[in-house]
Order: sequence, then structure tokens, then C-alpha cells
Amino acid sequence: MIERAAKLFDEVIIGVFVNTSKKSLFTVKEKVALIGQSVEHLSNVKVLHQEEQLTVEIAKKLKVNAIIRGIRSVKDFEYERDIAQMNRYLNQEAETIFLLAKPEYSHISSSLLKEVLYFGGDVSCYLPPAINEALARKRENNEF
Repeated sequence: MIERAAKLFDEVIIGVFVNTSKKSLFTVKEKVALIGQSVEHLSNVKVLHQEEQLTVEIAKKLKVNAIIRGIRSVKDFEYERDIAQMNRYLNQEAETIFLLAKPEYSHISSSLLKEVLYFGGDVSCYLPPAINEALARKRENNEF
């Protein structure tokens, strides 16, 4: 998704924000570092960490005019549509653009990958090398 967005826009900022409804395997600092390693081959992509404001507020400060969101399924669409409508209410200057997941990734979610990993399954084909290595370390240290 990020590689596709990088072809469409002069600059892509990956926002690492807080999702209060999810429990993450990685700390915010780990996420920023891992994402940075995974996109270092893309010269027009950078990673931004922010824990205290909404995405649309940061977009407004940075004068961002498009927020890219990925959609895997109809279920995702309904969830993402609601977020896009709230974002539009909060910041009329930023448009939400949806990119559909490639078919081979449409069934993948972080919850599914964590479940497979927990029971020793191999999901390496779905993840960048840096993230696979970090997950292997977490597993060795019994952190999930």
C-alpha cells in the first residue's frame, strides 16, 4: 500500500498514531523504527510519530491534502467510511483516498497474523524482513 501511494504522491508521511481500541505487540518507538527500516528504499516516504492528536489535526498542521486509507473488504469499507466522514467534518481541507488491498492481501489483518504467529505459524511472506526479524525476537523472548 505504501509503495503504491509513493508512486502517486510526491511525499508520503506514514503516521504512527495511537489506536485506543487495540493492544499492540510493539511499542510506538519500535513501530517507528521498524516502519522506517521497511520503507528506507522509498525516498519520498517518511515516518511521523504522534500520540496526542488526531490524524486530521496533524494533517492540518502539515498542510496535508490527502489521507490514504487501505481497504481489504466490505467490512473495512464501512469502518473506513465512518472515519473518513468524521475526518471530513473535522478538516474539510483533507480528502480521504481509499486504496484497495491487492487480492493476495485482502484476507490479512494484524489480529490474524498475531494469532498464526502465536501458534508457531509462518507469516513471513506477508511482512517486510525487518518486521519478521523483530517478531522472531519477540517470540524467542516469549513476549506474545
